[in-house]
Amino acid sequence: MSYTPLAGTRAPVRVWTDPYGIEPQAAQQLRNIGALPWVQGVAVMPDVHFGKGATVGSVIAMRQAVSPAAVGVDIGCGMSAVRTSLNATDLPDDLAGLRSAIEATIPVGFHQREKPVDPRRIRGLEQAGWGDFWRRFGDLDRRVAQLETRAQRQLGTLGGGNHFIEVCLEQGGADAGRVWLMLHSGSRNIGKELAERHIAVARRLPHNTDLPDRDLAVFLAGTPEMDAYRRDLWWAQEYARRNRAVMLALLCQVVREQFPQVSYDEPISCHHNYVAEESYDGVDVLVTRKGAIRAGRGDLGIIPGSMGTGSYVVRGKGNPDAYCSASHGAGRRMSRAQAKRTFSTADLAAQTAGVECRKDAGVVDEIPGAYKDITQVMAQQEDLVEVVAHLRQVVCVKG
Repeated sequence: MSYTPLAGTRAPVRVWTDPYGIEPQAAQQLRNIGALPWVQGVAVMPDVHFGKGATVGSVIAMRQAVSPAAVGVDIGCGMSAVRTSLNATDLPDDLAGLRSAIEATIPVGFHQREKPVDPRRIRGLEQAGWGDFWRRFGDLDRRVAQLETRAQRQLGTLGGGNHFIEVCLEQGGADAGRVWLMLHSGSRNIGKELAERHIAVARRLPHNTDLPDRDLAVFLAGTPEMDAYRRDLWWAQEYARRNRAVMLALLCQVVREQFPQVSYDEPISCHHNYVAEESYDGVDVLVTRKGAIRAGRGDLGIIPGSMGTGSYVVRGKGNPDAYCSASHGAGRRMSRAQAKRTFSTADLAAQTAGVECRKDAGVVDEIPGAYKDITQVMAQQEDLVEVVAHLRQVVCVKG
């Protein structure tokens, strides 16, 4: 489908779903964003839903300004995936052992490592400039100085919520049954701490006193506050990318130990909570993608569904109306609290049949029924991306 304009906004707000189907809270958030004087335009993805500070599934292009709440607290959250040489027939009938091996190697939930992992000892990551990266920690906001050890111990850890590690099988086509490895995670606690500190600073700035929503407070170009935020933002985005790279490399090692003959294609990685410098119609803008991936022409990206419905590897079409973006997943259709009230562990077991995963009360809020239909979400953005591969998970590890 092509986009539909959202009525009643100063800047253009283009919607890749039925505008009347957007929950009222999210629609009001989008109108508030469209009213900001610095906004060039907004693209709304088909997985749109209400979010803290700004709408999840929104792409915001601003001139000489950026809103830290429009990035969110999980700076650099995103996806990584790699296709293996294995096929479904190579996997054992019982995948519990593979799941256990993954969970034993990569800490999940609130767990961190007792001793930081040394990425220079991990195959494929030896020459990635780790020393220079950690030296730049000393340049970050002084209020997070005491968190360096924690950030080091959380490198290569998954986290909780909707973060996951999966073993998937490709569906249909010449490569049907090919095994993929996939994961979803971000900048862990250090990204959250940096984001919350900068959001608090932005809210106190005098130019933000009359905004329709104080959560949309912005930093302005040329100010020390903007410079400090962008410095910390870039570092946190890089931390998130490296965190996923470490986990993916460790995941590849786990699979290699069980299947010594395995080989891997080039990995795919994409952020979906981040800021990028881009230009549209000759205007330089800061593009904030909160729950959206870059889908420039030829860009490879990953759009996951829920823990029982599969995911998509896509190639971007470079649609400038959407600021070269696409959705970041299926998107929630109900809150976590509502999901826990609505569904039981029996529902979870039924909806994740055939997937080796947790099926206890601790992950009921991640049940597939709490998410939008990923096939419908994909159908609504056919002018944004083309499907490269459709994947279905057979193992899902969650925090």
